[in-house]
Amino acid sequence: MYLAMNRFTVTSENAAAFEALWLSRDSRLHENPGFVAFHMLKGPEEDGQILYASHTVWESEDAFRTWTRSDSFRAAHARAGGTRKLHEGTPKFEGFTAIQHIPAPA
Repeated sequence: MYLAMNRFTVTSENAAAFEALWLSRDSRLHENPGFVAFHMLKGPEEDGQILYASHTVWESEDAFRTWTRSDSFRAAHARAGGTRKLHEGTPKFEGFTAIQHIPAPA
């Protein structure tokens, strides 16, 4: 399992617009081989800034990397340049390979 995260710092006055942008996206992640799940996470607010993280789970790092080279990826990020005003700086990418997985009991 591979987890891909992008962290965004958003000023509190841009939070509603930032959330609306993500909630209205036409995600096609489920169409990609190896995709498992997506979460958009809202973290703590500190000094007028809120931490957000997009969290995507893939079956493998190869599945994630294949998606990043796909038409689906390009379409999903085509408008990204126009939204920079909603978050501070550039998103910070973090990728993790799972070394342990404990599923919930059935």
